[in-house]
Amino acid sequence: MPALFVDQLTVIDFAFFDIHRGIVGESWIVDLVLEGELDDQGMVFDFGDVKKRIKQAIDATVDHKFVVPAGSHHVNSETNEQGVKLTLSDTSNHRYYHQSPEQAIVLLDAEEVSMEAVIKVLNKACLDVVPGNVAKVHLSLSTEDIQGDYYHYAHGLKKHLGDCQRIAHGHRSQIHIYDNGQRNKELEALWCEKWEDIYIGTEEDLVEPEVESSADYYRFAYTSEQGYFSLELPKARCHLMKSDSTVELIASHIAKQLKIIEPHATLQVKAFEGVNKGAIANA
Repeated sequence: MPALFVDQLTVIDFAFFDIHRGIVGESWIVDLVLEGELDDQGMVFDFGDVKKRIKQAIDATVDHKFVVPAGSHHVNSETNEQGVKLTLSDTSNHRYYHQSPEQAIVLLDAEEVSMEAVIKVLNKACLDVVPGNVAKVHLSLSTEDIQGDYYHYAHGLKKHLGDCQRIAHGHRSQIHIYDNGQRNKELEALWCEKWEDIYIGTEEDLVEPEVESSADYYRFAYTSEQGYFSLELPKARCHLMKSDSTVELIASHIAKQLKIIEPHATLQVKAFEGVNKGAIANA
C-alpha cells in the first residue's frame, strides 16, 4: 500500500506526572507515516494538509497539557465548577494538587505515562481528521539527541494568550553556557543538576497552601484567559523567580545566577525551550 512520511512533523511540549520524579517537563519529536490509496491527485494526502490538519490534531491533544496516568493509584481526579482537580502522590510521600480547566489536562488510560500510551491517544486524534483513502496512521515519538547535559522543567505563564498560560506544561531542554567565549560544560552540568525535574514558579503567583504545610509546600494560583489555575507542590521540587518564566527571562535569570558564582567571567547563556528554540542572555 502506498505511504508517505513526514519526519519531525511537530514537537509536543508538555508536562507529565511520574510517581517517582513528580511533575516532569518533556519535549517529544513526532514522526508520521500515512498508508492509504492514492487520491485523484495521485497522493495519499497532500503535504500541506498534513502539516495543517494532522499537526493541529496532535497539538490539540497533548501539546502544552499536563498528562497524568489515570490508571495509577497515585492519581485521583474529580470535576468541579472550575474544571478538574487532581490529587497526586509520589513514592517519596510528596503530594501535589492541580486545578485547571479540563482542556489543560490529559487523563491517560494507563498506569504510567509512556510513549506507547500517548501514541494510542494521538493515533485516534489523527484518524479523525484524515480523508477516507487513508487506511493507517503510524506515529513515532522520540527525544532530541542531546550531546551534553539537559534538564526537564515545568512552568506556567499566566500572561500568555495561548496555551503557555496552563500552569503545568513543560520542556526537555539543553543549555549552552559560554565562559569568555568557550563552552563551559562544568557550569552546564551544575545548572542541569540544579534544575533536574524542576518546577519554575513566579513569586507573585504564590498564595497560601490550601492543604499542606506552608513550611514544606508552595502553592501557585492565578486566573488567566482560559480560566483558573492552581498548583500545590513540594518546595524541594521548585525554583522561584521574581519574574515570569518566559525563556527570555529564564536565560537572563540563569546568567545572573551564574555571574554570582563566576564574578570575573564574561558569560553567555543559550537557554533552550524544548527543541531548536530558546533565548540568549549575557552577563
